[in-house]
Amino acid sequence: MTDDRILRIALAGGGAFGAKHAAALKRIEGVEVAAVVSSGLERARKFAAEQGVGRAVASLDEVLAMDDVDAVVLATPTQLHASQTLACLEAGKHVQVEIPLADSLTDAEACRAAAERTGLVAMVGHTRRFNPSHQWVRQRIEAGAFNIQQMDVQTYFFRRKNLNALGQPRSWTDHLLWHHAAHTVDLFAYQAGSPIVQANAVQGPVHPELGIAMDMSIQLRAENGAICTLSLSFNNDGPLGTFFRYIGDTGTYIARYDDLYTGKEEPIDVSGVDVSMDGIELQDREFVAAIREGREPNSSIAQVLSCYRTLAALEEQLNAVAGS
Repeated sequence: MTDDRILRIALAGGGAFGAKHAAALKRIEGVEVAAVVSSGLERARKFAAEQGVGRAVASLDEVLAMDDVDAVVLATPTQLHASQTLACLEAGKHVQVEIPLADSLTDAEACRAAAERTGLVAMVGHTRRFNPSHQWVRQRIEAGAFNIQQMDVQTYFFRRKNLNALGQPRSWTDHLLWHHAAHTVDLFAYQAGSPIVQANAVQGPVHPELGIAMDMSIQLRAENGAICTLSLSFNNDGPLGTFFRYIGDTGTYIARYDDLYTGKEEPIDVSGVDVSMDGIELQDREFVAAIREGREPNSSIAQVLSCYRTLAALEEQLNAVAGS
């Protein structure tokens, strides 16, 4: 496509993250949200009205049949990610799929193969690569001014019922390992600039109704010696989200989404790091730029596949303990 043409992107998923992408895409010049899909036509119509999008459709298949749609952003339930990513690529659409790419290594590898075969832009929403806070730390690392010794990460929610970020009932079940741990596993290797060579995990009891572990602890070691300690819980009655502490040779930094602080809780100005302070918008801008420039995006399927290999190895460990 030429740089001066409107890029028409369809959005699948009318939930909390779909709304974030809808708002972000509207702030990108030369982009139009061409259609939205949700769990049903009525829900899609409601979401389209809320987001100011002119076209609501009942299914992703309808979107993929549209000649005037160039790309698709998938903000749908985890269990649909891999199959929908494959469908988009086979239909000739560039695709950005929200994290996780898949909930099995086999499916993740199938998506990578399809991306390579089609040559289309295929990107995964590993937002931490784009948050200004983490970009600031990466710039220090690339300048040789900071090296990670340990990342200490807490991913905490209070989610004992199957509700989404807006407190609405979910039709699917979230997962600490394949969804929430994926953010940190990918970011650790990305920031350390070194592959993960050791990974261990333990988990707490499985919830009798949700069928998932509600607490988990993960240890990682990179080839260069950096380590990561990750605690995850759906039982935490307190601040929600993921908080990263970078402990390095020349300082300590605490990242909370798009904000950054020193180890002594002094705020660091990251407003000049990129063109926006919104990590989702920066992620979407990279997707659009990669399509326009005909290049591989940061956080492409190929780049993040090693993360899913680590997650699969951790799942194998956990299953072995559960079955013993």
